[in-house]
Formats: sequence, structure tokens, C-alpha cells
Amino acid sequence: MQLLKALSFTTLSVLFSLMFIGGYVSASGVGLTCPDWPLCPQGLVPHQDFIIEYFHRSVAATTGLLVITTMAFTIKSKVAPRGMKIASIIAAGAVIGQVTLGAIVIVERLHSLLVTGHLGLGIVLFSMMLMTVIYAYRIDYSKSTKATTPPQKLKHNEDIRE
Repeated sequence: MQLLKALSFTTLSVLFSLMFIGGYVSASGVGLTCPDWPLCPQGLVPHQDFIIEYFHRSVAATTGLLVITTMAFTIKSKVAPRGMKIASIIAAGAVIGQVTLGAIVIVERLHSLLVTGHLGLGIVLFSMMLMTVIYAYRIDYSKSTKATTPPQKLKHNEDIRE
């Protein structure tokens, strides 16, 4: 369970960073400095003019892998509650939608409705990852309180009777 906690929190942190980077890309007007998708015109190693947009895409790819990995670990977990599994599945679907929508935003030259949809889907993705993290931390808490509280009370009652 510690691995799932660490993985989900790391994923949420990287996603939060990605949203800041995406906000900078949008606000600074560098969204089309790298007009090709998925790579910039010079391939894997971008020219300095493309570095901000390239960095955004690289962090987005990393985030996508982390979200999908988190979903896989959540689904395989025997202690993850149903709500956590559903939230992680929705997050994985949202990340696939984000990649697709991000590509369409570039192809369509930053159409305002598409950019707004990209932001909105990003908020859904962040919300689902936040729920996954909250569930991950609650599992440990609920397991520890259920495992320790009743036996302590039982033992205490037995000591009083003796």
C-alpha cells in the first residue's frame, strides 16, 4: 500500500506541475512555437525556440504514463476500494482525452473553445487524481484503526474481569 500511496501522490504532484507549465505556455503565447505534433520540427532534441512547448509535452507524456501506471496499480490492489478504482479509471480516460485534445489544439491552431476544453478536462483529471490520493491515504488510516481499536478494547475488558 505504501507504493500506491507514493505513486498516486507523485502522479498528483507531477500533474499539478504540468498544469502550471500549461498555464505558462498558454498565457505567454508560445503554444504554437512547436507547430508539429507530437515532435517539434527538429525532432527529439528541440531547437531553443521550441524548448518551453517541448518541455510541456515531455512533462505531459510523463504525467500520462504516471496516471496510467497509478490506475494499473490501483486496479490490481486488493485493498483499494471501488471508488478509488473508479476515480483512477476516469483519470486514465481523462489523460488519454487530454493527449488527444492537446494534439487537436495544436492542429487547429489554438482554437479558443478547444483550449478551454483542454483546461476543463485537465481539471477533471486533477480532481480524479486527487480523489485517488485521498482514498490511498484513507486505506492506511482505516486499516490501522480497524486493526488496533477492537482488540485493545477486548483485551482491556478481559483484564477488568480477571
